[in-house]
Amino acid sequence: MTTASTSPFAVLNQTTATSFNEQKNLIKRVFKGKPVQCPSCKQTLKVILPEQAKVEQAAGIYCAKGCTDIELDMEAVAGL
Repeated sequence: MTTASTSPFAVLNQTTATSFNEQKNLIKRVFKGKPVQCPSCKQTLKVILPEQAKVEQAAGIYCAKGCTDIELDMEAVAGL
């Protein structure tokens, strides 16, 4: 029998939490105006705001190659 710390769900939960926190910190750095590079291709990430987004594109944070593609729900902050 496996213990809670070595169960597959515990590993999955830890991996998911780590990924979420890394992405959250990346988003914070971008919105602070700091130049942030894509973790994969090292190109500078850019923010696409709702008014800049094309018809088939959502607001978010992207790199030119498409490695980083973080879609943001801008409606949640529109009323602030």
